[in-house]
Amino acid sequence: MLKYLLLLSFFTTLYASDKVEIYASKLTSQNNIINAAGGVSVIYKDYVITANRAHYDKKTGELELFGNIRANSAGKYKVLGKYARLNLAKKEKLFRPFYMIDNKSDVWMSGAQGKANDAKIDIGSGVVSGCNPIDPLWTMEFSSSNYDTDSMWLNMYNMRLYIYDIPVLYTPYFGYSLDTTRRTGLLKPSVGISNNEGFYYQQPIYIAQQNWWDLELLPQIRTSRGSGLYTNFRFIDSKVSHGEIRMGYFKEKQAYFEKNNLQNNSHYGFNIKYDNRDFLNLWSGHDFAGQSGLYVDINHMNDVGYINLASSNTINQTTSKQVLSRINMFYNTDSQYIGSYFKYYQDLSIENNDNTLQKLPTLQYHYYLDTLLKDHLLYSLDVKSNNIQRQINKKVIQTDINIPVTLQTSLFDEFLNISYTANLYMQHSAFRGKDINSSTEYRDGYYARNYHTFKASTQLTKRYENVSHVIDLSIIYNKSAWNQETGFYADESNYCSNLDNQSNLDYKSRCEFYNITNIDNAAQLQFTQYLYDKDAKQILYQRLAQRVSYSSAASRYGELENELDYKVTSWFSFYNNMFYNYDKNAFSKIFNKVSLNQYGVNLQLSHLYKDRFVAPATSTDPLQRTNYLTSSAEYTYNRHYSFSALYNYDLETQEKKSMSIGFMYKKRCWDFGIKYSENNRPVLTLNGASSSIYDKYVYVTIVLKPLMQSSKNSSFITYKLPNKQTN
Repeated sequence: MLKYLLLLSFFTTLYASDKVEIYASKLTSQNNIINAAGGVSVIYKDYVITANRAHYDKKTGELELFGNIRANSAGKYKVLGKYARLNLAKKEKLFRPFYMIDNKSDVWMSGAQGKANDAKIDIGSGVVSGCNPIDPLWTMEFSSSNYDTDSMWLNMYNMRLYIYDIPVLYTPYFGYSLDTTRRTGLLKPSVGISNNEGFYYQQPIYIAQQNWWDLELLPQIRTSRGSGLYTNFRFIDSKVSHGEIRMGYFKEKQAYFEKNNLQNNSHYGFNIKYDNRDFLNLWSGHDFAGQSGLYVDINHMNDVGYINLASSNTINQTTSKQVLSRINMFYNTDSQYIGSYFKYYQDLSIENNDNTLQKLPTLQYHYYLDTLLKDHLLYSLDVKSNNIQRQINKKVIQTDINIPVTLQTSLFDEFLNISYTANLYMQHSAFRGKDINSSTEYRDGYYARNYHTFKASTQLTKRYENVSHVIDLSIIYNKSAWNQETGFYADESNYCSNLDNQSNLDYKSRCEFYNITNIDNAAQLQFTQYLYDKDAKQILYQRLAQRVSYSSAASRYGELENELDYKVTSWFSFYNNMFYNYDKNAFSKIFNKVSLNQYGVNLQLSHLYKDRFVAPATSTDPLQRTNYLTSSAEYTYNRHYSFSALYNYDLETQEKKSMSIGFMYKKRCWDFGIKYSENNRPVLTLNGASSSIYDKYVYVTIVLKPLMQSSKNSSFITYKLPNKQTN
């Protein structure tokens, strides 16, 4: 025991800055050589090392450990070996052979030897994997390697990737991180092959030099089609704001451009998103009491090819013919709201958008509901001005003012609630510009009206043993009072308010700025009921609404609406929303959705039928009728196997819009999946003609964990089958 104390004191005094503690059941000393045996334990910095025996040379300052060595560094990783040497003077550590397990990522590394100096570890030739060390599915062999225990970054040289014993990849250098810290480097590439686009390769390059921004470069090549570059820049400029800027450019090869009769031989665009939840205080330096917000979503591209070429994976990519750009700003207090909104529409199915109506900007002021006479009198104010403009033809500034004043009370001990509302509304239009293809001349003018609203409602609640039932009954009656119109409204009200004229060719150009809806002397009857379980979770919601008109005997009844949301069980639900039109003796809308999530099955089925009754709807006139079926299914057999399928079909045009079917096999250290997918996407051909291409893909997913992150729609290899183009 005395020898042990002397040895411990010697180490502590000699290396006061790097305290070393040695525990052993047997110690001997001779000629400056100290030997320890019988369960040796060494504590050095953040290392805890155990061995069968130890040998220390006072002259060289080297501590050698032998047999069954186990080293644990601050709980981050473990190192095993048969021999270890610690030079306390040079602060070096040597393990031979070297075997390390990272506790966080479960990645293990084996090498001929490992030499550590502070946080750096140099490893000789060896192998690394995230699989079970006994017969691992994948391994990476290297001639040399180094690992930084602080940054958890591993560099390997002359790396060979093996799937079992089959070599699949060689690279002179490969580096990756064992944690999720953002850092600069290469991300998982995407490769594919197509009969008409050739070999596809995209290599993401990730740059993250500072914590507040990162940049992703996405160069790609399609050997038979062309090449391009997409970029994605993300940033956080304050605690309450963040943004993202995407840009892309793709150049078509001349042979592909001519063969496919494309409108453009290059595709380019950009997307800007920004969200700031307190921009007034942040940018002005003042402390405003209210809340402010800024939302920016700007999108521009020369055609849909910019979207289609962003990646090879169409599963999580939506191609739309309509692109909307928005900038919204607001300032909100407890009593008032001020907002400004910019909207810009781009139709990708036409050559230019000179005649597309834009709202640049919309200004709004709203005074929130306030009360007088002990909450019996309620009033509010809303003013909205729209600057509707375009490059050619007529433009207008339309301003709406809406002032509702409500008088309310309750009767029969609050069993009956009644109210009366006087609605004051005015719209003013100021025109500018001239229609190129029309002789119509619009005069500035205003429209003003007043109408009355009477409402009576009651709500009944009854509690049962396991459920609570709530019933809400209401009747609302609107009665027109007076209206006054001048200029444009006096000229066009009779023509534009007649629904039968909507099929006329001149209706769109003549009435595109007329948005006044006539107030009908009508009653709106509504029945709503709820069922809640004993935990206050909703089981059933149903709403039944019927409008009855007293202005026109020819169209007495409006559309009957029924909405139902029924959670049959905790894993099965049904939703329905439908409208029945008495005049057409047909349903104008039927939407049904079934959801099931039980026994590893997640099933979603929905069907939408909608008839606009604008013109006689036929199978050759699909714009007037929507008849669409969507479905998706996922089945998790066990923790290893899962299957998925998707099918979307347009019943009106009898056209399959998209489908996919695939499976995924997951284990602790790797994922493997195959998915077959079809997608009908739009393209813009020569002379602005709009058509579509039906793509067929085979996606192969290979995820070597933890090197790669597993995701639902990730793919590594894409094979594109021959497609067909439709007009």
